Amino acid sequence: MPANRIEATPSAKPRFLDHVREVIRSKHYSPRTEKAYVFWIRRFIVFSGRRHPDTMAEPEIARFLEALATRLRVSASTQNQAFSAILFLYRNVLGRELKGLQGTPRAKLPERVPVVLSQNEVAAILDRMSGPAGLAASLIYACGLRLMEVLQLRAKDIDFDRKEIVVRRGKGQKDRRTMLPPGLEMALLAHLIEVQRAHEADRRSGDIFVALPNRLGRKYPTAARDWSWYWAFPATRTYIDATGRRFRHHLHETVLQRAFNDALRGSGVLKPATCHTLRHSFATHLLERGYDLRTIQELLGHADISTTMIYTHVLNRGGRGVESPWEHLPPRLLSKYTARPEGALDPRNLKGV
Repeated sequence: MPANRIEATPSAKPRFLDHVREVIRSKHYSPRTEKAYVFWIRRFIVFSGRRHPDTMAEPEIARFLEALATRLRVSASTQNQAFSAILFLYRNVLGRELKGLQGTPRAKLPERVPVVLSQNEVAAILDRMSGPAGLAASLIYACGLRLMEVLQLRAKDIDFDRKEIVVRRGKGQKDRRTMLPPGLEMALLAHLIEVQRAHEADRRSGDIFVALPNRLGRKYPTAARDWSWYWAFPATRTYIDATGRRFRHHLHETVLQRAFNDALRGSGVLKPATCHTLRHSFATHLLERGYDLRTIQELLGHADISTTMIYTHVLNRGGRGVESPWEHLPPRLLSKYTARPEGALDPRNLKGV
């Protein structure tokens, strides 16, 4: 096969990729990161004529990244993900440091501000959602959670006494705390009562478990059937893993995404919103109410304050607020634009506009 082919072909030697998976898991990376890294490492190996990565260096890596950027025209985030996967391969699996990749063509990340909903738009969407999906979407907006953070909540992570939710192993494997709004307490409590009944039914069956993070299942053999570790938003179906045991997963993200999209269409909101837009709206509305960026950063779980600063651009103002000098012009000049001449709104005068 020509060395410049980049189309998907059968996977490379599974032994090497299994070793890559072991290293990724030893670093406690998320399953999604593992899947993405293995995918790009396999693509790189196939693209390079199935050569072992240890026999290749910067020139082969540069050709692969250049092909992604110039021929396939992948997005900037996709190319950066592929580059991160290859850096991980050489640094952490092969123990080699890469040099000389500075001149490699890289897709430039576009500078975009997030879509933000008004409070009326948020209410219009959430009013059309119900059941577990509606409650999960409400928590995303009310607590500033990410989509997977709300779906991966467990019973022990919700503290009604302290009125807070603990986010375990969020982005970057970091824990954080956020508020539990009083207005959602009763709805969440009623939901958990129903979920606990489902948990008791699973316990009576004797063979349904929930997955535990890392190796906690070995340390606490009974925790996989304990209520405290049960999902706050469990799936309705179960699955059987490689060991033959039956597990119940949390609600799949597509269930929440479909429910949100249906509500968005029914609400009449024209913005291209997603579930993550609720999180953007949470941060923006807090900023509008005068909360400082450092507090919002902690609630969102941002590692860098510069990530949180994007919400000041959404408001068209800096952290301290900036008014246009136009607002302070003499009233005489302002009246030139605000006064409406007689008949200005007559439809007969709007032809061609």
